[in-house]
Order: sequence, then structure tokens, then C-alpha cells
Amino acid sequence: MPARVVMVQYRYEGVNFVAECPIVSIEGLVKAVNKSQHFLCTLKITNRLARGAYSVSVFLRAPAGGNPRFLIPGVFYKHNRPAKCNRKYPGYTPEPSTDAEDPFLGPEWSFRSDRCSEPAVLGWTDDLSLAMAAPPVFDKGQSGVFFSVKDGRMEIGVNFPYREEPAKYSFCYETGTAPERTFFYMNRGEAFSVTFDMAIGKRDLHGYAPFLRTIYERDRSAIPTRPWMDADHACQLASYGLYKWHYDREESALWETCSFDRYFGKRNGYVDRASMHTAWVSGAPTAMALLWQGRAVKNDDYLAAGTRVLDKIASGTGPTGTFFPCLVSGKGWTGGWNPKDNWAQARTCAEATLFLLRALRLELSYGAAHHAWGDAVRKSLDFAVKIQRADGHLGSYYNMDTGEVEEWEGAGGLLWTAALIGGSVFFGEPRYREAAIRAGHCYASYLEDEFLYGAPEDVHLTPTSEDGYNALISYTLLGEITREEEWLKMAKAAADWLLTFRFTYNTRLPQFSILSQYDFRTKGGDVASPSNQHLHFYGLVCHPELMKLGQYLKDDYYIRRATEHLEFCHQFIARDDGDFGARKGMIPEQFYHTDWWQPKGHLLALSHAWCAGLLLYANLWEKECLKQSTIRLNQPEEPGTAPAHGARTARVPTTSGGPTTEEMPPSERETLFDL
Repeated sequence: MPARVVMVQYRYEGVNFVAECPIVSIEGLVKAVNKSQHFLCTLKITNRLARGAYSVSVFLRAPAGGNPRFLIPGVFYKHNRPAKCNRKYPGYTPEPSTDAEDPFLGPEWSFRSDRCSEPAVLGWTDDLSLAMAAPPVFDKGQSGVFFSVKDGRMEIGVNFPYREEPAKYSFCYETGTAPERTFFYMNRGEAFSVTFDMAIGKRDLHGYAPFLRTIYERDRSAIPTRPWMDADHACQLASYGLYKWHYDREESALWETCSFDRYFGKRNGYVDRASMHTAWVSGAPTAMALLWQGRAVKNDDYLAAGTRVLDKIASGTGPTGTFFPCLVSGKGWTGGWNPKDNWAQARTCAEATLFLLRALRLELSYGAAHHAWGDAVRKSLDFAVKIQRADGHLGSYYNMDTGEVEEWEGAGGLLWTAALIGGSVFFGEPRYREAAIRAGHCYASYLEDEFLYGAPEDVHLTPTSEDGYNALISYTLLGEITREEEWLKMAKAAADWLLTFRFTYNTRLPQFSILSQYDFRTKGGDVASPSNQHLHFYGLVCHPELMKLGQYLKDDYYIRRATEHLEFCHQFIARDDGDFGARKGMIPEQFYHTDWWQPKGHLLALSHAWCAGLLLYANLWEKECLKQSTIRLNQPEEPGTAPAHGARTARVPTTSGGPTTEEMPPSERETLFDL
């Protein structure tokens, strides 16, 4: 039932209005933010009828015009699912899906706020940019965001409380993907308020960045992170855990996952998955970090382990010249998690090349030469130059036997740019530099379209936070080697895009969940992807580049966002045997900030090698290059004080020192669910 505006009054503080309908009356205030097209709105809603269950939606509507596209941070990008993507998760199509096997396609979507890194929705037509954002919770429950295209009109909006339609992207309850509508109770004469942000302007695909940044800057001081320990303690534990639980001396491998409980371990010990990718979820970045820690603290065991694993990776170049994707115990080198067994994924090969090269440079600084590493890096870079297309594209998947590019779609090969830059400097090869610049120009089109996708093996052709990491690393290095401003502009665009996956707030967690009991903070965590809805650590791979970008641009915003991610990653590092059920030094990879494969507040009870490796990498880089750690321990919390002007009060922690939880278990909340 729409509420009609019956009075408008312009005052110094903004525009006041009154709206009415048979069930409620509304007093509203709209204030301009920074004299821009960004507005902060407050609605005071009063119930005029008897006690009942209600919901409120506020939306912006415009002619759809052309091919509308959307952004919901961490959840939805452009149309979200490229046509060739083999994953099933929410995507936009002009017509509802008729495929019972795939309920996740349609012209309208509604999501609960805690799926979003920032509860916001942005939409673009051929002419317009529209944006709305809500606090994650309000007086009556959790909010939500939505968009819809029908009858030639596009709508974006916010729901109080949330809806999840036409399907719920969750698989952990008996109701499965059934849509969900929630309501709140109001008594006769009862009133409450909601706030939201909105912006309207000409079409600008990059316009999301200032809109989201304004909200972040306004609210950040009221939302602390909570790292458990300083950098030295974290590095001590992470390196211990890597060596103790993940390292296999006989096979010269860092196995990817170990179970918290030996009962569930395979073979002899805690190993869960006896596989090692040559990069990404273990491999070269992790081994290089363990080697670096061994050098830093003069630990011969870590030094030897890192060296042996990197020797193994260097031996894993296939007949094509680049690296095999994965080593599996008992099987040898395999194709990893790709659509076909004999395919190699570009990002995995490129990252192995880049970090083996970085390990080579690190060792030379200590006077140690590893010729086999250099030979493997050269072969891999030569492969990249050989298969590069005339326009600079480096392909996404390769045939491991022939070296031919099997799939060109996506930006999976973007990280070759960084590897080629490193090779051009280290080996003095102009052709590597030329190939990197061609690639930089080619992949710029993905950033200009604000749609990067295809980086990780496990989510085929999906937009992910990892695509943003690869772009930031590559364009920052291009800017450093060429000293050309255009590349730093691209690096800034990459940073803005990847930061749409980074949580800006601390979500409320179920009271008795493990994350709540350990006072886990979601601020600074990255949503893995719209397909994989959990928070992860992988943003540490570009921690140096994000910090340097902030320095180059003289913009502390990027430095703060990098620091918040590092602080997020300093949680859930097992401080001793039995800490959160793990063994000392174990670090889990998946934290469930919303319902997905597991209930909200859960964590995956597996230690992941790459979490420890990238934690070492980021902290060691700060120690060497910044000469200090940016970790901020014991940040003050002031729940009794008023938030800064314009801050959304629902985000202020409700307790000092204790968990920020849901007020009561979901089964007892005074909320109705229409299933």
C-alpha cells in the first residue's frame, strides 16, 4: 500500500514532509550530504491501526532504458552470472527462470542486509545512476535491499525488515531456497524511525565509489575492529601451525587443509586434503612466506621447509612450459579444480610464477641462488608471451598437454601482468615488459565496465574479490615500472572495486554461535564472492599494493581499509591447543556472516595453509618495508556515547567488550516469517 506525500516544507536543515496511508502516517526529513546529490533520509513511522504485522519498503523508480545493471556490494555485480558460467547463484535476466533446476535467475532480487559487505543497492539505466543504502539493522529487526525490472521500469530499494526473493541463496535449513518474507509487530499509536541514504545522478559506472565511501567515512569511527594479537605473535603462531600441521617433508608439500580434530584427519595426523596447488590455496605464496619467516627469525626448519616446497613447485612445469595447477598425494601433478581435468587455470599459473620470482629475489638478498627456480619462472613467462593474443589477452584456461588456450572469456589471466613486470625487471627482458603493457591495456576494459570475473578455479567465470586483488597488484606494478599516471588511475579503480567486497560494519551474530562467543568482528573481512558467501583472508595477497596505493595517492582511505583487513585477519588464530576447538597455530578460512552452506555465526573447522601463509606475507612486508606494524590493539569502544553526526546508530556496538549479538535466538524473536 503506497504512502502519499501530503505536505512538503523546505527548512534550513533539509526538506520535511508528511506522508499518509490508511495504516500509517510518516514524518520525513531529507538532508543533502556534502552539498552533493547524496541525501540522508529519516522516516518516523506511526501505526494508525490495531496491533499487527507490517513491513516497509522505500524505493527509487526510473524508466528501465536499455539494459539495466546493478551492484549490491559483495552480492551482485552487473548481471552477476556470465552466460557461460557453470555455477548456480543469483543472476539477472529480463524474464524469470523456467528451469526448476536453476531457481537463481530472474528480473528481481531481494537480499537480507547481512549478505552485503555494505547494505546498499545501485542501479544504472542508459542515462541514470541510482543508489540507496540502509543500516544493517533497525529498531524492529534486520533490513534488506532489492532491485526489480518490470513493465519497462527499474526499481532499487530498501526493505524494513528484509525479504529474500524470488529464492533464498541458502542451503543449511530444511526450507532450502524457498523465498522468505519477514515482518515486524506494531501496536496502535506506536512509532519508530528508519534511516537510509540515496543518490540520483547521470549514468556513471564508477559512481558507486564516492557513494559508498561517504557512508564508510561517516560511520567508521563508531565501528571498531578487534584483532586478537600483535604482528609478532601472529607470525609466530602462523609459522608454527604451517610447519607443524601442513608441512609434509617426505612429499615436499604444504597440504592445503587440516582438520581441527584428528578424528576426522586422513592418513596419519590431521591432514584433511592432501593436495597442494602451485599457488592460490597453498603453494608458492605460502612457501615463500614460510621461507621469509625462516630468514626473519633465523629458524632453519622453516627455511628448509619453504625451500623444499619451492623446489618441488619449480619442478612442476609441464610440457607447455608453465606450471601444473596442483599436486595430489599419490597421484602427482593434476589439473586442479577446473572445468576439465586436463585444463590449467591462468591465475593459478600466473600467481605461482609471480611468487616463485619473489622468493627468488628474497633469497638473492640473503646471498642464496636457486637456479632451478629462475629456469622455471623463465619457462612460465615465455609460455605467457607465446600464448598472448594480439590485443593483449592472456586467456583463462589452457590445455596442459598442448598449451593451447581453451577458454578466452574472463579476466583469469590478468595476474600474468604482474608476473611479466617482475620478470622484465629481474631478467632484464624488454619483451616481458611489452607483453605486460599490452595486457594492461586489454584488461582495462574489464575495469572500465566495472565487471571483473574469472580469477579462482573453484567458481568458474564468477565475479570475485580475488579478481580485484589481481587487478590491484597488476596495475600498481604497471604504475611503478612505467611512472605513468594512467596505470595508477586503473589501480585506484581496482581498489575501489575490490573494496566493495570488504565489510564496513560488524554484523550481529546469533547469541550462542561460536563467532558470537568469541566476539568476532566482521569489519574488514572480505566476502569471497556472490557464489561463495563467506568471509575470507585472501585480501592479504594485495596488502602491500593497497598500502602503497594510499601512499602514492596521498589518500589515507586506502591505508585504513588495508589495515582493517589485516586486523580482521588477526582473529581466530589458535593461541594454544584447544582454542576454539583447533590445535595451536591453526587458522580457519571460512567465516559465515550470513546463512549459506552453514548457519550464520559458524566457521569451517579446517585449518587452511594459505591463511597462515598470507598472514605471514602481509606482516613480514610491513616489518621490512614500513619498519612497523599497522595493527591497532585494544581499540576503545564507547557504547554509551552518541555517534558522530549522521552516523547510523544501529551500527554502534551494543555492549562493551562482550559479543555484539542478536538480542535473542532467532526462534524467539518477535518477527514473523512468511514461508
